[in-house]
Amino acid sequence: MPENSASIASFWDAVAASFDEEADHGLRDPDVRTAWAERLRWWMPDSPADVLDLGCGTGSLSLVLAEQGHRPVGVDLAPLMVEQAQRKLTEAGFDAVMMVGDASDPPARAGVSFDVILSRHLLWTLPDPREALRRWIGLLRPGGRLVLVEGRWASAEPGEDQPYEVESEAMPWMGGVEAERLARVLRPLVRTLRVEPLRDAALWGRPIQDERYAVVAFA
Repeated sequence: MPENSASIASFWDAVAASFDEEADHGLRDPDVRTAWAERLRWWMPDSPADVLDLGCGTGSLSLVLAEQGHRPVGVDLAPLMVEQAQRKLTEAGFDAVMMVGDASDPPARAGVSFDVILSRHLLWTLPDPREALRRWIGLLRPGGRLVLVEGRWASAEPGEDQPYEVESEAMPWMGGVEAERLARVLRPLVRTLRVEPLRDAALWGRPIQDERYAVVAFA
């Protein structure tokens, strides 16, 4: 677990009850849900695929994946987030497992081999995102793919308010990571990758001004 895992888990547990109120978190708006479902179809291989959803939060993307015929497994550090995710999948009639664990170093019980590893807005929370990326790629089957939904939405300058009770230096990508920088880190680790801008307001439930994108990398 990360050195500051208790602080991180407490932060996300505190916002778990209201987390799905954000349009792109809960996917309650039909247009937003449709937009994400279409993107996931584009990023995923043919179903059924084994998908590890890292930093799964309340399980909204895992639920869409299950509805599309895939087999998601979710991992998140925050127990209350995982509780909501498990309830969401179970109530929809799926037996997918959502578990508490360190997404940067997924627990072995989550599985050791996947067709897809998916994460959304997770890298900024990790103390060593480069090492996490290496671990994730090691969990992919030959020809598997890494799908990273990321962005750069804050400057994270020294002295700014931080969401966790940790020094900003402990999380080098605090505030997000630029697509060019992430692609540069990934290229030596994968066979090929592509970057897709995600500026469509339908994905976020509102117009956005900052950088949003997906990286799809193939092992």
